[in-house]
Amino acid sequence: MRLLEMKCPGEFSLIQVATHNTLPYAILSHTWTNQEVTYRDLISGTGKSKSGYEKIKFCGEQATRDGLQYFWVDTCCIDKSNSAELSTAINSMFRWYRNAKKCYVYLTDVSVPSHDGDVRPSQSTWEAAFRDSRWFTRGWTLQELIAPTIVEFFSKERTLLGDKKSLEKPIQEITQIPIQALRGNPFSDFSIAERKRWATQRQTTEEEDLVYCLLGLCEVSMPPIYGEGKAVALKRLQMTVKDFSKDSSEPKDPKDNFVPFIVPFDRNLNFIGRKTQLAEVEEKLFVGGRTTKVAIIGLGGIGKTQLVLELVYRIRDKYKNCLVIWIPATNIESLHQAYLDIARQLKIPGSDEDKADAKKLVQGYLSKESAGRWLLVFDNADDVSMWTTQSGPGSGRLIDYLPRSEQGCIVFTTRDRKIAVKLAHRNVVKVPEMGENVAIELLQKYLVNSDLVNNRPDTTALLKELTYLPLAIVQAAAYINENKIAFVDYLSLLADQEKAVIDLFSEEFEDDGRYNNIKNPVATTWLISFEQIRHRDPLAADYLSFMACIDPKDIPQSLLPAGVSRKKEIDAIGTLAAYSFIIKRAADLAFDLHRLVHLATRNWLREKDLIALWTEQAIIRLEEVFPDDNHQNRTEWRTYLPHVCCALMSDEADKDGETRIALSQRFGRCLLSDGRYNEAETPFVEVMQRHNRVLGQQHPDMLTSMANLALTYRNQGRWKEAEDLEVQVVETRKRVLGQEHPDTLTSMANLASTFWNQGRWKEAEDLEVQVVEARKRVVLGQEHPDTLTSMANLASTYRNQGRWKEAEDLEVQVVETRKRVDAGKRLKTWRCKWWRRERGC
Repeated sequence: MRLLEMKCPGEFSLIQVATHNTLPYAILSHTWTNQEVTYRDLISGTGKSKSGYEKIKFCGEQATRDGLQYFWVDTCCIDKSNSAELSTAINSMFRWYRNAKKCYVYLTDVSVPSHDGDVRPSQSTWEAAFRDSRWFTRGWTLQELIAPTIVEFFSKERTLLGDKKSLEKPIQEITQIPIQALRGNPFSDFSIAERKRWATQRQTTEEEDLVYCLLGLCEVSMPPIYGEGKAVALKRLQMTVKDFSKDSSEPKDPKDNFVPFIVPFDRNLNFIGRKTQLAEVEEKLFVGGRTTKVAIIGLGGIGKTQLVLELVYRIRDKYKNCLVIWIPATNIESLHQAYLDIARQLKIPGSDEDKADAKKLVQGYLSKESAGRWLLVFDNADDVSMWTTQSGPGSGRLIDYLPRSEQGCIVFTTRDRKIAVKLAHRNVVKVPEMGENVAIELLQKYLVNSDLVNNRPDTTALLKELTYLPLAIVQAAAYINENKIAFVDYLSLLADQEKAVIDLFSEEFEDDGRYNNIKNPVATTWLISFEQIRHRDPLAADYLSFMACIDPKDIPQSLLPAGVSRKKEIDAIGTLAAYSFIIKRAADLAFDLHRLVHLATRNWLREKDLIALWTEQAIIRLEEVFPDDNHQNRTEWRTYLPHVCCALMSDEADKDGETRIALSQRFGRCLLSDGRYNEAETPFVEVMQRHNRVLGQQHPDMLTSMANLALTYRNQGRWKEAEDLEVQVVETRKRVLGQEHPDTLTSMANLASTFWNQGRWKEAEDLEVQVVEARKRVVLGQEHPDTLTSMANLASTYRNQGRWKEAEDLEVQVVETRKRVDAGKRLKTWRCKWWRRERGC
């Protein structure tokens, strides 16, 4: 082996050392160009003009900074013209990298912006280039990543980016190499097949090198024969591995030691995405020293089972001697039967006895060291009572039957975060909503006509409607396949009435990755969760039922009905959040209810004949909290408006209920104050029709509702309809209340305003004169604000007729009176304050 020795800054020379040398040295990893300095160049002193010389200088200078006198660079430390030396180097390369004190990875295609030399540049400025670096695509760099204990990455500017440990997560995501391999776990933990797969996406200049670069990873050696081709080289490698295995006391891929793989499903070949979650779970497994427990949580249908299914097949590929057991925990009966089947498959003594306690037998078997490495999966662990209460007299809790072994891991899937924490403590991994691009790939994998996804607008719209939920996507694909329809047709079905959408989501479909005794459709997948919540936390079930009858977005916590205690309220909200049914908004005390959960809950309530009851409860609660249209309440009413609208649009509750009508009236007034005239029309029409039907044409409430609707028409510019209603109101109030009643005068003023807006000045004037005279003489007096307003309105009518003197006279009266009244109010206020001060109040 040759090393480069630093003599002084910028000066180095080659030295020959024994292969088994113990000199500490650094080593360089890089990608080759046609400007590399060869062994002959270095000997002849002709290499300094080549760009590759800078890499050699960098390695030497960095080694010196790290206190290392010696370093190794493959381009110039191997005489590649000597075939014997090249063969030795290829078979020794892995060991040379493994023995190096430090490995410097020089990335010429990763650049960092200028920065303070003492401050490491932000990862966000270079991570994209790092992930796309050519270094990760080359065959020989694979062993250069795995073999050394310390691997440091440098940019084109020789800036340290991080090391193998600090950059572990992006490196794992880029290479798909298990975290354990990157951390230096023994190769016996990984099958030969898996080690070969690490190189499948890599390339080499010579095709045979794609095989030769695996020699160290496969812990074998064989002479390279360039020209034999990749296929022949691979065949020789397989034969060499086989021969080495025969001579080893611990075979790498034992075929004679069968280890059971007890999993009810085949591998899902359509599985896609979830790389981050898979890596996170794998990182937590087999850490040593204790039984590892991990819980995977997420909304029903989000893909927890499919993620764990992919995980167990990866574990089988990685650890050939690992026992894998899968237990469905949907209910106590299926769990007991699974335990019994497992005990028999493992041939545990006593498992054939009629009264055998299979749970205890499996626990004892897995807790022994002789069981070796094992992974135990409990899928659908959603019922907390199964785990924390005794199943019968003399039997323990299920949680007490969990085996313990330093070589074992237990993985749970559950919809309930509270159960997850109870079973796995801090080791909880959440499966998030699927991203759009991955969702498109999933949809495409399940479609017969995969070209449908080429219509991107329809694809995006469909996935958005399905909330990117994997179960909903697979169900939609099945329906589209069976009926040979386009996305736009399925979208039209989703836009149908609520009952029709429920029927669509209730369609059964075939799915090899789900249990036969559990219904597949989206509409029914949460029924189990609903029932569990109802029995475990009644207030949480009440909250869910209540929220199903209002808008699912931005639900204020203040809107929820009060519980018996604040703790009960917090627990109930926590239960719904634990099932991922609601998402808490960080900015305020509000929640979002998942849209499909909202739909499914309404269906659940309808099947239980509870939808009318809870719609009525929602209306009662909204009537309690919804304010009037005073402008000071504007922020508050805007918060509640979407929920009032949703509740009132429902056909489930009694349309004639007094609470509903009172809420509708207030709802309309707030919409009117917000300038939302078209929306205000609907509640006002509903209120007027109900009053007409129940109270009669002459009832004061009926007349008020007619006036509100007329005001709405007037703001919409629908003058004829407004006039017709206002004339009815005026005539009826005159007849019932009298000519000079305040309500009669107000309705006359409103009708005058309608005439005024149509330019019908004479009719407006006649009414306004009557209103002014009546308010002055009988009702309110000369100085009342309403009297002054009606005088100002009359002045405006004169002005629009060109009657300037009459308009001026009225306007002067209004101005002078308001000045006098305001001055009097200020004097009265001052006197009151003086009196309170003098009295010592």
